[in-house]
Amino acid sequence: MPVKKTAAAPAANKAAPKAAAPAKAAALKPAAAPNVTTKHLAARLAESHKMSKKQAETVMDDVVGMMISHLKAGDRLRLGGFGILEVKDRPARTGRNPATGAAIQIAASKKIAFRPAKELKEAI
Repeated sequence: MPVKKTAAAPAANKAAPKAAAPAKAAALKPAAAPNVTTKHLAARLAESHKMSKKQAETVMDDVVGMMISHLKAGDRLRLGGFGILEVKDRPARTGRNPATGAAIQIAASKKIAFRPAKELKEAI
């Protein structure tokens, strides 16, 4: 008796080449590193300094808040062994719309620049 082909068989054949493409793309890209949040850092801080997680989170939030206020004021933050954070002005400039190629005006803005310390570079 002849065997009937089902609709699932051609679909399975088409899916096989597509499945290989993501595996190849995944091989080119490194695995995403896990995100470490201030809560994670606070938990480690609490363990190493024998304090509650709540206290450590408060300390971390205060440190981040102070860093933000100093950057807003235009101060340079130098964190020993880590690096330097500072606000830099970006002047207005002419850019191109990638879809149309038309010239567009990009407004002036500020950015936060980070320069890693020598110790950080050597550690990584």
